[in-house]
Amino acid sequence: MDLTAQIKKNLISRIKDSKDLNFLNALQTIFDSSEQELYELSNEQKKAIESSRIEIENGNFHKNEEVISEMREWLKKK
Repeated sequence: MDLTAQIKKNLISRIKDSKDLNFLNALQTIFDSSEQELYELSNEQKKAIESSRIEIENGNFHKNEEVISEMREWLKKK
């Protein structure tokens, strides 16, 4: 049995055996939220994301380590 099938079988069994209403409600919320889009982005946000993706594809970005190093150097000068 593959891992996905094993997890599903385990979850089904635990849900069937559960008498904890809070637990079952929490699971229901998880399932409901996974079936719908969590965030509605505005056109402006979508454009900003697309622009950022293009910048990254073109190599116009800094690695986190570089930024932290630059900030530490800047702070030393203060």
